Amino acid sequence: MALSHLYTNRRVAPLLFLGFASGLPLALTSGTLQAWATVEGVPLQEIGFLTLVGTAYTLKFLWAPLVDRYAPPLLGRRRSWMFMTQLLLALAIMGMGLLSPSTALLPLALLAVAVAFFSATQDIAFDAYRSDVLRTEERGAGAALSVMGYRLAMLVSAGLAFIVADKWLGWGNTYIVLGALMGLLSIATLLAPEPDAPAAVPRTLARAVTEPLREFFQRPEAWVLLLLIVLYKLGDAFAGALSTTFLIRGAGFTATEVGSVNKVLGLAATIIGALAGGALMARMGLYRSLMLFGLLQAVSNLGYWLIAISPKSIWLMAMAIGVENLCGGLGTAAFVALLMGLCDRRFSATQFALLSALSAVGRTYLAGPLTPPLVESLGWPTFFMLTVFIALPGLALLRWRRADIERLDREG
Repeated sequence: MALSHLYTNRRVAPLLFLGFASGLPLALTSGTLQAWATVEGVPLQEIGFLTLVGTAYTLKFLWAPLVDRYAPPLLGRRRSWMFMTQLLLALAIMGMGLLSPSTALLPLALLAVAVAFFSATQDIAFDAYRSDVLRTEERGAGAALSVMGYRLAMLVSAGLAFIVADKWLGWGNTYIVLGALMGLLSIATLLAPEPDAPAAVPRTLARAVTEPLREFFQRPEAWVLLLLIVLYKLGDAFAGALSTTFLIRGAGFTATEVGSVNKVLGLAATIIGALAGGALMARMGLYRSLMLFGLLQAVSNLGYWLIAISPKSIWLMAMAIGVENLCGGLGTAAFVALLMGLCDRRFSATQFALLSALSAVGRTYLAGPLTPPLVESLGWPTFFMLTVFIALPGLALLRWRRADIERLDREG
């Protein structure tokens, strides 16, 4: 198939816009919402609990079988869920724009929870649709376009939104515009084709739910590996939990500066780090990569410590954010490879969803709630120094289970 036709045919081309729709809501319930609350003077403790808004992304595996088994009678099994959740997302995001964190934090947080739930459900349906609609020779192009759309949406909602809100529209109007954009993206779902051969609807949920769990927990090292998954990126999670609030309130940068450097440069550095990590792992192997990248990931948190003790400097912030996100990307590449290695090929979809959900436990339930009291009691510089030590138990556990990791690497 000609390269030009591969990316422009009717099955692949819509994935750029559908990937954009998948990525747009995430930052609006996390970093961008955190920045809005920070600018409006919401107390630090309440901002910390806003990190719980994204719980749906962690727990989406719980209702994924329902999305797989049932579908609204609209556009087909997958597109019906996508179209319905996109319209609900448009309404909920615009509704967030009508509220203010300083005067209506609870209703705003509840709407954000709804946005996260609708977004997670859209992700379930979109991942299934992409698998169903693409032919074998189109899968690489389809994955590339959907990932590109997702990353572009993150730039818009986590970078451009900061600048637009700070300079022109204000935060509320920015949310309204992005909600309207989500509504327009539903047109791509209407125009996207149905799969040539739609997959059969599952007759039962029992085996899909129970067998992956039974297989994993029959392994002798199962519980230790689950603990490793929680701990490996915990230091990184603590450092990033209130990084936006620190840069605005603690270091004195404007929302525009944070949006330009922390979000845009940081996202680009993460992508570069992940690509470099994948290339280096081919030579170093899984265990050595996890150990080296984990150490770099921990030490790079000292960049925030340097910002906290130094005079305000946009160049220092750019350097620290770039290095921290680069090392975080390296660690992410190795960590995802670990999750893949832990999955039984017979149950890889379910087990990967469960393991990736578990990996978010530290970020969602530990780093989010515990970071504010730690910052208030220790101060920003000491807190960022502490995040380096928070990363060490995961690395110690990794060293202890070296034989298990190397066995995973040998067995592929």
